[in-house]
Amino acid sequence: MKFSIQSLYTWYRNTLRNPKYRWWVIIGTLLYFLSPIDIAPDFLPIVGELDDVFLLTLLVTEVSGLMIEGFKQRRGNVDAKATNTTEDSTSSANTANTIDVDAVSVK
Repeated sequence: MKFSIQSLYTWYRNTLRNPKYRWWVIIGTLLYFLSPIDIAPDFLPIVGELDDVFLLTLLVTEVSGLMIEGFKQRRGNVDAKATNTTEDSTSSANTANTIDVDAVSVK
């Protein structure tokens, strides 16, 4: 089995498609920041801050992803309701103007 950063990232993204796991990641990173126990203590010059920066990036990414998805869902529901009312009144007009076209490749 070949290990790569890309495969780890793919696994991570596929796992977090479930909202339950995304919330666990957000809660876990918040608890890590509040906890006095640290993987790499901050008194180490570079490594100490590197794990905190990584987890802060993870937290910001996940929270912004949740906010964007929530905004899209609210926006999609509003758009779907608006299009349903206009489609009902114009659906008979749209079916009368539909043209069936066959695709032909041009060389």
